[in-house]
Amino acid sequence: MNKTWIVAAAVAMGLASPAAAATKVEWWHAMGGELGQKVEEIARNFNATQSDYELVPVYKGTYAETMTSAIAAFRAGQQPAIVQVFEVGTATMMAAKGAVKPVYEVMAEAGEPFDPKAYLQAVTGYYSTTDGRMLSMPFNSSTPVMYVNLDAAAKAGIDPKTDLATWEQVGDYIKKAQAAGYTCGMTTGWPSWTQIENLSAWHNLPFATNENGFAGLDTVLEINGPLQVKHLETLGEWQKTKAFDYGGRRSDARPKFISGECVLYIDSSASLAGIRNAVQDFKFGVNMLPYWASAVEKPQNSIIGGATLWVLSGKSAEEYKGAAKFFTYLSSPEVQVDWHLFTGYLPITTAAYELAKKQGAYDKNPLAEVSIRQINLNQPTANSKGLRLGNFVQIRDVIEEEMEAVFAGTKSAKDALDSAKTRSDDLLRRFERTAGN
Repeated sequence: MNKTWIVAAAVAMGLASPAAAATKVEWWHAMGGELGQKVEEIARNFNATQSDYELVPVYKGTYAETMTSAIAAFRAGQQPAIVQVFEVGTATMMAAKGAVKPVYEVMAEAGEPFDPKAYLQAVTGYYSTTDGRMLSMPFNSSTPVMYVNLDAAAKAGIDPKTDLATWEQVGDYIKKAQAAGYTCGMTTGWPSWTQIENLSAWHNLPFATNENGFAGLDTVLEINGPLQVKHLETLGEWQKTKAFDYGGRRSDARPKFISGECVLYIDSSASLAGIRNAVQDFKFGVNMLPYWASAVEKPQNSIIGGATLWVLSGKSAEEYKGAAKFFTYLSSPEVQVDWHLFTGYLPITTAAYELAKKQGAYDKNPLAEVSIRQINLNQPTANSKGLRLGNFVQIRDVIEEEMEAVFAGTKSAKDALDSAKTRSDDLLRRFERTAGN
């Protein structure tokens, strides 16, 4: 009797276990520190909503390291279901034949509700085909903004409501701040992204031919035009007196602002949470990017940075269903509002933006809305919908290397941008040959 019961129980357990086991969905990401903790929280909360799938986030280092690891893993047949890839890797992912399962297919096959029009147009355009099919799922999208030390204005006898909408006004402002004893007027993070890529879009100028690479691979850069040269030349001149003080690539210059050394700082809107936590000795504000009034009557719209989530091929149908379920959860207004307000990244859907407004989030935290207003300032044009270039990681390195030569006083702005164009066009031709095979 007991033996029969034991056998029956074992059979029952054997039958029940596979049904009860959750399908693991591995997600490789590049979010460290507080952002990484938030990613872990999002995964835990998603897992708690259902029992069929277990989302497993794995931190793989920087954006470049994460993408490189995913490519290597795919070649070895050990790829995750989902990988976070920064925006400059978009063309590379699109050209990786057979490696990617487009998000629109993942969502359709899983029967998950999915409307690309529900997402912010400035975000989806960057990651969609020309006929509007989304290739990857927006996650952490940001855009550059200008952080302002408000206490510095008072100490310098400047009206804190002084308009900083134009570069001409910024020039006057930082010189007054220096005259009042501040060492540095302005610094910047991500120099190519903020000072060349977004400068071009903000003034509705092409960064590259073929609609910034969206319309074809036979693209060449157009970064050495009169306005780009003037802007870099101005920064180079300001560098001599530290009216502008270069602080390095990525967000390496941030300590110059946090310490109160520089009164203005241009960096990602996603820096908001980190700056808010780090600044102790002064009040700060967030402004839209300045524009050159001598060049345009009004600015266009800025373009995004950050990353999206790509689904890799070669996984099981159940893993793809789990990925689709997670994307639906991630896109929900409640999750997006929480992510947006915690990090400073943009809410990826119109519904999330509307919910944040309805909750009074921007009454309490108006700084968080500046980036959304800026990126939605005007309908995106071919010059301001984003950039889709092969070998873009290397191209950014080239541009920033040439910019550094200007800041060091060893090259003119024109020579530096001419050189950056020539070197970058060579990289584009290499990518074109590879992608065409």
